[in-house]
Amino acid sequence: MKPLTRAEEQIMQALWKLQEAFVKEIIAELPPPKPHYNTVSTLVKILVEKGFVDYKAFGKSHRYYPLVSKSDYSKRTLRHFVKGYFEGSFSNMVSFFAKEKDISIHELESLLEEIKKSKTGKS
Repeated sequence: MKPLTRAEEQIMQALWKLQEAFVKEIIAELPPPKPHYNTVSTLVKILVEKGFVDYKAFGKSHRYYPLVSKSDYSKRTLRHFVKGYFEGSFSNMVSFFAKEKDISIHELESLLEEIKKSKTGKS
């Protein structure tokens, strides 16, 4: 899976939310200042080339939809981030945020509870 630029990620966020959309609908979902139609159209075409998005043709118009789920992209991106900055260790990452006081005791306890549930198969 090829990495996405910041602008491409912004388009994907809109598509993940909308599930399928024409370029005008994607633009409406983006924060101001709104990019030009041609800019968004070009970015969507790049996402099609990268295999993140496909489309259904309606004459000259295309309705786009994501091929890569937000969850799959998030997992891949997070693993790459942890590998690059925390020697591949999620423990090192959590430890970093704890030391920086960017994570509370309550959040750590909740995280531990989630880990326990996932290891025992309980929901």
